[in-house]
Amino acid sequence: MSDTKIKRTALMSAYLRAHHAVYATPKIFDDFMAPHLLTEEELVTFDNVMVTALSMVDPKRAAQSPDRVAAIASMVQSFFPTSLFLSRSRYTEDHLKAAIQQGVTQYVILGAGMDTFAFRNAELRHNFQIFEIDHPATQDFKRKRLAELGWDIPSNLHFIPVDFTKQKLDTELVNTSYDPKAPTFFSWLGVIHYLPHDVVFHILRTITGISPSGSMIVFDYWEHDAFIPEKAAARVNIMQAMLRQVGEPMVTGLDPSTLASELESVGLRLVEHLSPSDIQDRYFQNRSDDYYAYEHAYFVKAVVE
Repeated sequence: MSDTKIKRTALMSAYLRAHHAVYATPKIFDDFMAPHLLTEEELVTFDNVMVTALSMVDPKRAAQSPDRVAAIASMVQSFFPTSLFLSRSRYTEDHLKAAIQQGVTQYVILGAGMDTFAFRNAELRHNFQIFEIDHPATQDFKRKRLAELGWDIPSNLHFIPVDFTKQKLDTELVNTSYDPKAPTFFSWLGVIHYLPHDVVFHILRTITGISPSGSMIVFDYWEHDAFIPEKAAARVNIMQAMLRQVGEPMVTGLDPSTLASELESVGLRLVEHLSPSDIQDRYFQNRSDDYYAYEHAYFVKAVVE
């Protein structure tokens, strides 16, 4: 995985969150730290990408856009998976905040990317531990960027580099301050579809083995239709093609009808399972812009038995 590819993919999600934080009202998810993660040059580069991409995927809309700002907004809202990034983060942090009120003292972020939770919640520094787990190359890039920005690393934030296809989550956590007896909240966003099915459920089983009963996990996944061009929504096909082009194809979808039993087999009880229509109802009603729930994407909350 090249440094250039890491930089592009890690910063793209931050760019999309940043655009929403700056321009959207009301906000689905307010990552007010995201705009600071990118340099002015990077912001201009991504803006240019949006304008160019719109002219390619929807020439008519591009021609009708009154200006550059409108063209960027159209691409961000209607074609890139921004709505998915925003709603799954909102879903996760809503549940996380409720879990903290119920006594959860640890937060493990699997595939953390450019997540800013630790920096947006300074009040948690004294009695709440945060563990960011990500591919070594991605995490190295993030740490370098934080150093460039001069951000102080919170004392309760711990970076743990893990390649899920080569390393064991439990082995890597055991050498840290992670407490396997403490109630823990896990999030796993935007990762499952890049991993083989057996790896996904091995990691879920690992989570049940390193956390006490009552610990929680929130994750998102794509159903099988997202991988069938004839059945997938247009913008999903566009995104799949873009990911294949940059060498990061998605490989795994899950079956909503069998998920509960699959989770049960690894020691997890399904508590909440949101379909795209559920997500639309919860986060996107009565908006005047073009944000709407991402097709084929589901959100899950499960509890360790």
